[in-house]
Amino acid sequence: MSKQIKVALIGNPNTGKTSVFNQLTGLKQKVGNYPGITVEKKEGVCKLPRGVKAHILDLPGTYSLNTTSLDESVVVELLLNKNDKDFPDVAVVISDVENLKRNLLLFTQIKDLKIPVILVINMADRMSRTGISLDIELLEEKLDTKIALVSTRKGTGIDQIKDLIADYKNLSITPNVDTTVIAPDYFEKLKSTFPKEDLYKLWLVITQDVNFMPIEKNPITIAASFATKSKSELKRLQQKETILRYQFINGILKQAYKVDINAAKGLRATLDKILTHKIFGYLIFFVILLTIFQAIYDWSSYPMDFIDESFASASEWVKDTLPPGVFTNLIAEGILAGIGGIVIFIPQIAFLFLFIALLEESGYMSRVVFLMDKLMRPFGLSGKSVVPLISGTACAIPAIMATRTIENWKERLITILVTPFTTCSARLPVYLIIIALVIPEGRFLGLSYQALTLMLLYLMGFGAAIFSAMILNKIMKIKSKTFFVMEMPNYKLPLIKNVVYTVWEKTKSFVLGAGKIILAISIILWFLGSNGFSDNFANADEIVSEQIEKQGFSDFNKTNIESTMASYKYALQDSIEKKAYALDHVAISDSLRLKEMALQEKATNQEIASYKLENSYMGYMGKAIEPVVRPLGYDWKIGIAVLTSFAAREVFVGTLATIYSVGSDEEDTIKNRMAAEIDPRTKRPLFNLASGISLLLFYAFAMQCMSTLAIVKRETNTWKWPAAQLVFMSLFAYIVALIAYQILK
Repeated sequence: MSKQIKVALIGNPNTGKTSVFNQLTGLKQKVGNYPGITVEKKEGVCKLPRGVKAHILDLPGTYSLNTTSLDESVVVELLLNKNDKDFPDVAVVISDVENLKRNLLLFTQIKDLKIPVILVINMADRMSRTGISLDIELLEEKLDTKIALVSTRKGTGIDQIKDLIADYKNLSITPNVDTTVIAPDYFEKLKSTFPKEDLYKLWLVITQDVNFMPIEKNPITIAASFATKSKSELKRLQQKETILRYQFINGILKQAYKVDINAAKGLRATLDKILTHKIFGYLIFFVILLTIFQAIYDWSSYPMDFIDESFASASEWVKDTLPPGVFTNLIAEGILAGIGGIVIFIPQIAFLFLFIALLEESGYMSRVVFLMDKLMRPFGLSGKSVVPLISGTACAIPAIMATRTIENWKERLITILVTPFTTCSARLPVYLIIIALVIPEGRFLGLSYQALTLMLLYLMGFGAAIFSAMILNKIMKIKSKTFFVMEMPNYKLPLIKNVVYTVWEKTKSFVLGAGKIILAISIILWFLGSNGFSDNFANADEIVSEQIEKQGFSDFNKTNIESTMASYKYALQDSIEKKAYALDHVAISDSLRLKEMALQEKATNQEIASYKLENSYMGYMGKAIEPVVRPLGYDWKIGIAVLTSFAAREVFVGTLATIYSVGSDEEDTIKNRMAAEIDPRTKRPLFNLASGISLLLFYAFAMQCMSTLAIVKRETNTWKWPAAQLVFMSLFAYIVALIAYQILK
């Protein structure tokens, strides 16, 4: 079996590197983190000609090898360390045709490390629209490399990249620029001191701190003691190096790169003027958000109803088909009920990720970040803080990881601490089910009350983040100034393939991540709810039957039997009249008696199941915490769900689905089971406006995710900040939920 070719995809942000990666690897890719740090690592496998395979590593975006962040340091660390298992056989530098000059700075630096390099010029389809013409043969000659002209939108040039990768051994590794001319004496001394080491590699080591990871790198260790110049002198030399490289690049582009200025002017400037306007920009963004939330409700209702009913039918089929017993109950009441509680939300989660992917792919999200920077500054947040806050709508974990681009530690810390207030996709299942239960259907100006409520919850989460940042800014007394610099990518129609990959990967990650937790918790909860140690649990049938004989059914079941019988009588009478069909009094009486007996049997089973649940292990646990959650309008069942959802917010719905399924003879949809739950104290539906709003506010502000706490600990390297975060957010959520319930009840 031939060895895989190791390929590193490298490039500036917004050059279409991810699109090239997706085209090369398809779905044969995986996402993880680099060992010991939270930088995302994407890798995949690509089939090359003649049966050869390539291992493709998509490195974080970087403008040059002069690192300023942890993301960029990952690139330098890898390229300096030949002992790393991912050290590339060949580097593929992705550039975009409209910013070729800037992209070539990174290309020349990598080539000077004597690594075989292929230059990919992406977005070739934009050349005619922007008036760009290229002499590829001249570029290849002057840069001493091979070039692939690519359009990921049209799918052209990808085969050429594969051919060049397969033939990487024939690529030149001669440096483009002689960097020693910026300080001949200094480099001569460096060469005589370390004759066996590569000069440019040593220069990179000396001029920047790349020791972000505990990786063994001999040249770095050797050269660390050779920093004979001050930091300011080294900085000046770095600037000289950059000028030298741009002189080399300008000389080449003057001959090989032509732009028709008149053709280059177009729609972008006009769109930027509107979308980043100080008034219209915010209005447009607000309208886009409203449209997204309305679509999440309207478009996903049909698949959600189908999924909900399918799981209810599956549970019923399991109970009817398999022999009665513990195993059957485990599948029907534990596994299917719990997993059904999260699978139902796949359509809405997928739509959320779809819209986020479309906004990012089109280039609009960068305009939003630029626009929101003006709002962030008065609250002590860096403009770069907007990226984590916005990406937090998908998940707080990668959002917190995204703070590594913020250079100032205190600003980064504030962003880390407030980002979990942003409403993430894990909160969405909780919001959606509670809103559906307590917010009435109806529309205002074409927008449903439920969509407006969801929008308000998102705004409240963002507002809480900003308010908290303002408080932390005053407490921490941040005085340092930072400058927000952001590149505005070109507008482009989103690539369908990229959007599909993003939605697929994000949704799959969400469902599998949540599914593992929910499956484990569902089985545990089913066991705790199906077993008990007291005599009340063991003798539940006799005790409940005796109570019904003496006191009758509970108010809820009594009312339900009476209303159902009244409806049945009316329907029977109406049927007889319409069909001119005569039944004698005995037949009518028998029919009514059989119907009432069936209803009474069902009610008896329900009351036995409820009594057993209350006296099960889970019931005792719930009763223990009920005094804490009762002031918020929750009963012990909701208390259990709140407690288990600390593992992951979305577990809340799965937990209630499991709890309400335990011991139930007749399966129903999750929403209907929750809607039918009655508060024994008030004799009203448990999920009413007061308790529902209380729950929504609690989940809007509470820190309900162990994984987020773990990431905060890793990013801050201490338990002090995540502990403070947990205490503050939990107390704040409890107080707000308490006030809301007490006012609304």
